[in-house]
Amino acid sequence: MRLRSTALALATAVVLAAGATACGSSAKPAAPGAAGTSPLAGQTVSVAAVWTGAEQTAFQQVLAAFTAKTGIKATFTSTGDNLTAVVGSKIAGGDAMDVVMAPQIGVIQEFARKGWLSPLDAQVSADAKQNFSGVWTGFGTVDNTYYGLYFKAAFKSSVWYSPAAFTNAGISAPPATWPDLLKDAQTLTDSGAGGIAVGGQDGWTLTDWFENIYLSQAGPDKYDQLTKHQIPWTDPSVIRALTTLGAFFANQKIIVGGDQGALHTDFPTSVSDVFGPKPKAGIVYEGDFVAGNITSLKKTVGTDANFFPFPAVDGGKPPVMGGGDAAVILKAGKDQAAAQALVDYLASTEAATVWARLGGYLSPNRNLDPSVYPDATTKALATALIGAGDGFRFDMSDQAPPAFGGTPGAGEWKDLQDFLAKPSDVQGAATKLEADAAAAFKG
Repeated sequence: MRLRSTALALATAVVLAAGATACGSSAKPAAPGAAGTSPLAGQTVSVAAVWTGAEQTAFQQVLAAFTAKTGIKATFTSTGDNLTAVVGSKIAGGDAMDVVMAPQIGVIQEFARKGWLSPLDAQVSADAKQNFSGVWTGFGTVDNTYYGLYFKAAFKSSVWYSPAAFTNAGISAPPATWPDLLKDAQTLTDSGAGGIAVGGQDGWTLTDWFENIYLSQAGPDKYDQLTKHQIPWTDPSVIRALTTLGAFFANQKIIVGGDQGALHTDFPTSVSDVFGPKPKAGIVYEGDFVAGNITSLKKTVGTDANFFPFPAVDGGKPPVMGGGDAAVILKAGKDQAAAQALVDYLASTEAATVWARLGGYLSPNRNLDPSVYPDATTKALATALIGAGDGFRFDMSDQAPPAFGGTPGAGEWKDLQDFLAKPSDVQGAATKLEADAAAAFKG
């Protein structure tokens, strides 16, 4: 997931100091046991992730639980958003970390094809098969080799709203279909509360709008084909989704500030436009991480704010789309055995429980009891995530080459911003998207 900002403000801020000196080993990891009983006790595994702040603090508690269980010490390094560059530099300098939490499928694929990764061993694979649906192990597989264990998930099919604004506008229940969403947005606008806040200044938010519409309308098989560029962006299914999205973009009344207002609104501001001190809208779309932004505005999730699933489009199923972070093992790391032991621990329900109890976290582990989550909203998000099973789809743009799906001012981000400014030109948008996708996938 690209966004970090205040996404994990829900996590409990408990400071953990984790540090030790690394040492190598080629021993086969034993099953985790009491501290000091494992043959690997006293060794060290180094871990890197993009996480900072509350996310880092919470994950360090997971690492502390791993140490308590196995006697293997764990150190943590935050790379910031430049993870690939940092990892490459460390490998080149002969100081590679052992485990990296990869934030995108594309990162796993890139690392694997550069020869940087060790396959996950048979024990990790067996435990992952027991605790995760096949779609999640598939996300971590490159060329039929299992490299990435998904430990943390993001649910990006959630639409957030102000219950007070709904009540004041006379809306008794959240919408279940796309037409109902547009109708409720108009009702909110007519009531004076404002309709939908769109953070179009951040192009990635527009990709998420498109992906939810496309997944529901075209279905998962077409979604997979478009993701891999097996069908062009001029395919009739894409034209249909862009037509649906364009009709929404063209409705200047229900989008706060119209298209130009949306293009000058970043993601955090779009959340503030609904839940801040001077609300301009009743609805904002984005993932489960919106909860962190809401709490940073001194509002209470579940009372001042709530969510409903992204509605079904044109008779399709409600989409369930998102992202996640996967543990991969660097081949150049100093301790392969300790690294495999850590990833095996992350595959366990026990590890997921540690972070889930702190909040600000969703686990793709289907055997995690939702009751361990600290609030009703997170339980509902987790239930929707797990309930999708193999119907869950990973964020499409996160799987594309970065030149198309992950670069500000270029590729899909820019093309959809241009479409927001001129939503009547569906064919032109599709043609531009296809040209940029073809170039990026070819490159």
